[in-house]
Amino acid sequence: MILVNSEAIKYTFSGHDSFQCRQLWLKKGYDFVQEGQSFNSEDAVVKLGVGKNMVSAIRYWMKAFNVVDNKDNLTEFGTMLFDEKTGYDPYLEDEASVWLLHYQLVKTGLASIYNIIFNEFRKEKLFFTKEAFLNYLKRFQEINPELSFNENTVAKDFTVFLNMYKNDTENTDVEDSFSGILSEIGLLKQIGKGREEQFQIENNERDSLPDAVVLFSILDNDNFGNAISLNSLEFDTNSPGSIFALNRSGLINKISDIVGDNNSITFTDHAGIKELQFKNKPDAYSVLDKYYGK
Repeated sequence: MILVNSEAIKYTFSGHDSFQCRQLWLKKGYDFVQEGQSFNSEDAVVKLGVGKNMVSAIRYWMKAFNVVDNKDNLTEFGTMLFDEKTGYDPYLEDEASVWLLHYQLVKTGLASIYNIIFNEFRKEKLFFTKEAFLNYLKRFQEINPELSFNENTVAKDFTVFLNMYKNDTENTDVEDSFSGILSEIGLLKQIGKGREEQFQIENNERDSLPDAVVLFSILDNDNFGNAISLNSLEFDTNSPGSIFALNRSGLINKISDIVGDNNSITFTDHAGIKELQFKNKPDAYSVLDKYYGK
């Protein structure tokens, strides 16, 4: 079950006004904040070119994706990705950038449903529905009364989760597309329709996931030291195996490529204990600098 030993965690299943994050919202929001604008100002609607409820949703998603902090200040990650002059990929033209956003959304944990689904729920349910997720939370609530939630709110949040990853192939307009910002990385599968509709996040090799993003996620994880077991990389909370839905074969392939490109990183196997080891741990962002050619 989810985070049984972490009673201080506050679970949030609202804040987006039922709007999934659209393709250009984070860049719009980044520019808006960088210009010194406030989401609370009366002209925020005009400046952002969206409705009032969407202003609130953009602000929420910027926090959820770690583009701004709780005080609406731009984060290091937000600046590194979205800055017009120095950013890695302000308009998200490289799929690696979308994978990074997915990682930040799950790891940051402000939007609780993403952290719960990728780290825990999907490992219990190979195929799942909205009702199955609600029942999962109810079971958790029985042993953790501090978890309080409204079923209707969670049901709406689950729909937003689906829309974030579901690909709307019929709409080709990037700005107005119903597709969420994470639709292109192919993490969510839909099986069946109507009453038979189910969803799946299947562990596979993730060929489209760049090694640099995997290495960044390892270096960015404060729980990982200079030696990390393969099991931890595959199964731990916010590990690459959990967040990116990598199977063991895919994870080993990524590690092999990482080790091949970095003299200071090794992968050892002593007495059946497989470990990724860092001789000199690089800065997480230096890995992205190299990938994006900065």
